[in-house]
Amino acid sequence: MGTFGVDANGEVTSGMNHEGESTKAAPRDGTPRSSEEVGESRRSKGGVCSEATSVRPTSNGRSRKDEAKPFCISRWEVWEAYLKVKSNQGAAGLDAQTIEEFERDLKKNLYRIWNRMSSGSYFPPPVLTVKIPKANGGERTLGIPTVSDRVAQMVVKNRLEAVVDPLFLPASYGYRPKKSALDAVGQARQMCWDYDWVCDLDIKGFFDNLDHDLMMRAVKKHAKDRWIELYIERWLKAPAQDEEGHLRKRERGTPQGGVISPLLANLFLHYAFDLWMRRSWFHLPFERYADDIIVHCRTEREANLVRAKIAARLKQCRLELHPEKTKVVYCKDANRRETHSHEKFDFLGFTFRPRKAFGRRGKIFCSFSPAISKNAAQKVRDEIRGWKLHRCTAQSIQDLARMINPKLRGWFNYYGRFMPSAFRPIERHVGQSLVRWACRKYKKLRHHRTRAWEWLLRVIQRQPTLLALWEHQRGEVFTIGAV
Repeated sequence: MGTFGVDANGEVTSGMNHEGESTKAAPRDGTPRSSEEVGESRRSKGGVCSEATSVRPTSNGRSRKDEAKPFCISRWEVWEAYLKVKSNQGAAGLDAQTIEEFERDLKKNLYRIWNRMSSGSYFPPPVLTVKIPKANGGERTLGIPTVSDRVAQMVVKNRLEAVVDPLFLPASYGYRPKKSALDAVGQARQMCWDYDWVCDLDIKGFFDNLDHDLMMRAVKKHAKDRWIELYIERWLKAPAQDEEGHLRKRERGTPQGGVISPLLANLFLHYAFDLWMRRSWFHLPFERYADDIIVHCRTEREANLVRAKIAARLKQCRLELHPEKTKVVYCKDANRRETHSHEKFDFLGFTFRPRKAFGRRGKIFCSFSPAISKNAAQKVRDEIRGWKLHRCTAQSIQDLARMINPKLRGWFNYYGRFMPSAFRPIERHVGQSLVRWACRKYKKLRHHRTRAWEWLLRVIQRQPTLLALWEHQRGEVFTIGAV
């Protein structure tokens, strides 16, 4: 394969010479070029920095020029990795280069990544660290690699994931193909109905405290190519630089925000927790989404014993449970009426607790079920408030709907999967924001909030699918109130 390029249809094009075409450095239009441009053209046309002249494939499918490289990395792999990074978007790293700026010289940038990775000379730049607030107070440190480094990490991730993902247990749901957080929540709900007790585990600073030696032992066990080990080790040891410019050497942990980090976390916990649970507590089901873990137990005594044994196991792996966030929870419902100090827990944005439910014949009973958590609902309301819809008086309600529908649809598809009635306050909050917008846009509605609510209800009746939330919840009446 030749150099990277994209034609008018968005397809990858190759710069490799073809039979019968001129191999001279001068372009077809006859425009002269400098010696440096000629040299770069020769390297790009052949695809490698090599003195070899033949581009015919050998018995193993690689050209003689490609065989001059110590590592076999296809340029298609780099291109596919770039497409995934582009679809994920993401902020700029330490070099402040955005994806749009990276694309301005896409061909050269991708060639540089491939050339360095296939020759073993790729060294990751420092990772930019930023602090974001946690829902429970405190701060979480995120590591943001550069765009080029994200592409390089994606190349390794795609190659390693194809090998290790089939080995992961079904109870592992985090960042895996064809598995989602909703799958984990649904399985946890079913297990909470079958088992009376839950051990809610929280690993203290998992991404910041992951041991490099143990991590590399797991990588070397499965990596089929030496360059995978080489680059993962370099990424683990890549220094971190904060927003003030202070450079910090990394001796443990992996950046929470790196492309390769979720896969490494799954691989580490596959040996540190999953396989150990299957050997030691094979009769107890669990759900794990990255480092969020729920273990189901039959009795309180068994739950406390499991908690102690897991703490000892994680200590062997140089990790520890958070003493305050790890707890044993009683799954109370209509058939389990005992009391306990902990009768609810949060998992992946949902709160599991006793709730009112309706049976098949309309009979009301108590069920231990998940619904959107208080912290998740507050984040949604804060984001809606940040839209400042009441200031968008130049737009019509149809324009507002097109702007906010993708977010609303995503929220409802996730949080509305279980107990959708718990999402009703979010719908009311959106309605209150639209009422405030209408009061500022239309003179006849100013200072008449009740009249504005009546106007909004008429819009709902005429266009019940205008907003994503109304598609699911039409026929219900808003609760009138202030923002």
